[in-house]
Amino acid sequence: MKSHLKYYALNLGRDIPAGLVVFLVALPLCLGIALASGAPLFSGVIAGIIGGLVVAWLSGSHLSVSGPAAGLTVIVFNAIETLGNFSAFLLALVIGGFLQMMLGFLRAGLIGAFFPSAVIKGMLAAIGMILIIKQTPHATGFDASYVGDESYMQETAHSSLIELFQALHGISPGATIVSGVALLILILWETQLLRRLTLVRMIPGPLLAVVWGVAYNLWAQVHAPELAIGTKHMVSLPELGSTSNFLAQLRLPDFSYLTNPKVYSVALTIAIIASLETLLSIEAVDKLDPHKRIAPTNRELKAQGVGNMLSGFVGGLPITAVIVRSAANINAGGQTRISCVVHGLLLLVSVVFFAQYLNMIPLACLAAILLQTGYKLAKPSMLLEFYNKGWNQFLPFIITVVAILFTDLLEGIIFGMTIGIFFVLKANFHEAMTLTAHGSHYLLRLHKDVSFLNKALLRKHLSSIPEDSEVLIDGNKAIFIDHDILETIADFLLSAPDNHISVEIQGFSVEDIAPSTGH
Repeated sequence: MKSHLKYYALNLGRDIPAGLVVFLVALPLCLGIALASGAPLFSGVIAGIIGGLVVAWLSGSHLSVSGPAAGLTVIVFNAIETLGNFSAFLLALVIGGFLQMMLGFLRAGLIGAFFPSAVIKGMLAAIGMILIIKQTPHATGFDASYVGDESYMQETAHSSLIELFQALHGISPGATIVSGVALLILILWETQLLRRLTLVRMIPGPLLAVVWGVAYNLWAQVHAPELAIGTKHMVSLPELGSTSNFLAQLRLPDFSYLTNPKVYSVALTIAIIASLETLLSIEAVDKLDPHKRIAPTNRELKAQGVGNMLSGFVGGLPITAVIVRSAANINAGGQTRISCVVHGLLLLVSVVFFAQYLNMIPLACLAAILLQTGYKLAKPSMLLEFYNKGWNQFLPFIITVVAILFTDLLEGIIFGMTIGIFFVLKANFHEAMTLTAHGSHYLLRLHKDVSFLNKALLRKHLSSIPEDSEVLIDGNKAIFIDHDILETIADFLLSAPDNHISVEIQGFSVEDIAPSTGH
């Protein structure tokens, strides 16, 4: 315990500023996702607070940030419409959280290990591109909302691209100056020349970018009003002013809906989709973690389940591990879960007491931070890297990217997974056995696991052996040989004498296998 506390204390200097950056990115997203879900605005903030203060401690991940996810907005929106009110939806969320926790106890977290690396990196690259497309309007001061900033659930890729091009024609000078200088600060702050300075290493670039944006706008309002940023392009929060006002925002689930079967259908949907999004995000965060720590996925499902039950009890939205905020956390230099806890604490304190000061932050600052995060996730060099790895890596990667851009996060992942699994099966299909020839001598070697999927390939190899040949079937390297494969070899042993083929078997036996009656 003492060693853990010492480890957290040693990293406080980087975790607290990173938590501040994540908080600044998360706050408008929490509000935007609640708006897009057709839920009360504060339900998004409540979910963000629980994600930071509860899930972060229960989770085994050091860098993932949990909160309301844009990928669930349509599900939440439809569920509220189906059930008739928000309180009924909260009951479904409590039940969904319980089911999610049970998935953790049933060790369903191992599903995350089956996502191919090319698909995970394709997801990251696609999210990076989405961030760039979505944040450019904010960076230029174009009239746009935060709705759907992490996903295309609300809008098609086509409409988002149209908005992007419109944003380039509707440039607001003030916002563009803020985002342009903020981006320059972020880029320079990571150069080797500046990283040598102790002060630069102590202050994260994203925090400086926010300070710049606030300072610029305060100056512009006095000295150059035409270059000042308007209220609609600033962070916008209702000013509560007291804890009692905050508590008044909390809502309870309506338990009278326990007999409504639709509640359980919604609960199951939330449990499955939230678990999938979490496992994908955790897998991606593990790949981004500079220390390459591996988060325990079953523990993560339990943590998210508890978080969702609690969120449902107090009027919050569904919670998942979210890759955009997690990537911003890593990008800002976060080292441990303390950065996520700091973000949750700042959400709580700020919305209650400091909303008026947060409303001084231009959205263009946050856009610049997310633009840099997006570029890091979708570097052009990654495309070249996967192309050089061969088609079995490149195609799942590029198809996942395109599918996510033109559908949404989950549909794109499923599509990419399908392609990825196809290539894995194809590779195993060809690597399971090899046939080599030297004159009339043939060697059929079985490698590792040979399953029923390889039966067609085995028949192809055996039928290609000509008459008057000698065949050695070597199974010494095979760990597992499927019954169907043994049966096919037994059939070949029976027919071989008719074609004057002599067969020798090594490493396995087919004596107990009855030949099949037909082909």
